Amino acid sequence: MPFISRPGIPKNSFVMGNDTIANLITSIRNADMVEKGTVRVTATNITKNIGRILLREGFIEDVREHQEGQKSFLISTSKYRRRKKRTYMTTSKRTSKPGLRIYSNYREIPKVLGGMGIVILSTSQGILTDREARQKKIGGEILCYVW
Repeated sequence: MPFISRPGIPKNSFVMGNDTIANLITSIRNADMVEKGTVRVTATNITKNIGRILLREGFIEDVREHQEGQKSFLISTSKYRRRKKRTYMTTSKRTSKPGLRIYSNYREIPKVLGGMGIVILSTSQGILTDREARQKKIGGEILCYVW
């Protein structure tokens, strides 16, 4: 990927595409592979909600918002197991993409690893996990799987 020079963006930084969800998931996965504790991504309403869900479900340790000038960033801290240097979030997969949206009603929402993982959905009532969507009996766009 080429370096892009734009006003307000440091010269040696990568500019990712418009898929902020894939950017969040990939950044967390890459940080876990190199055992980097924190991840910084651009804050949007969707990434904030996904960060809150990952925090609530116990996959990450902390999520906070940081403001630099007019730009807002989301800083995520990985949660590690006690003795092993592995994180609680072993795998994550982006399902619905900008070029191919995947929708499901509440009866057909897949279970990840028999209920051990979560499915994050975008519904009419906001960003929800698969359990919350089944409980409220609403379907939506399947954003990603996390386990």
